[in-house]
Amino acid sequence: MAVKGNTPQEAAAEQTQQPMQPRPIHPQVSIGHVHLKVADLNRSLAFYRDVLGFEVTQRFGAQAVFLSAGGYHHHIGLNTWESAGGRPPARGTTGLYHFAILYPTRAELADALRRLIDAQIPLEGASDHGVSEAIYLRDPDGNGVELYWDRPKDQWPRDAHGGVAMVTDPLDLAALLKEAAK
Repeated sequence: MAVKGNTPQEAAAEQTQQPMQPRPIHPQVSIGHVHLKVADLNRSLAFYRDVLGFEVTQRFGAQAVFLSAGGYHHHIGLNTWESAGGRPPARGTTGLYHFAILYPTRAELADALRRLIDAQIPLEGASDHGVSEAIYLRDPDGNGVELYWDRPKDQWPRDAHGGVAMVTDPLDLAALLKEAAK
């Protein structure tokens, strides 16, 4: 005689009959890495390694590479498995809007801005979000990239109920660049 829920499929079927109650994800869960399809591996490597400063942790011939900001096997994966010579998706289509790279301090974000300027990488925007300061750009394959640093939590703007009240104000890039010189 079979017992209900004896197989994973039976257990899942039984659970789907009950109303699903949303429950929060564990607060220590984090996004470990992003893996991007690129058209030209060397061009993308020149951007992420040579401009932004990521280090190569593993290379898979001419088709893929893993990069790290240090202390982790990889934060960014780049590959040409399905995309060698390809074009970026057209704007107005679904897909990745941007991924964000968190810098530990305002001075480190300023250093990243200096690297972008020196490499003549155009910016798409720069915002002060109250909780963070962010720079927006596109990588060589058109992927949206946000470079940012978070202010200490005790400095985050709050609404009347104590919730986070993010804003989108212009970021003073000249003032930010002064941090790089310190």
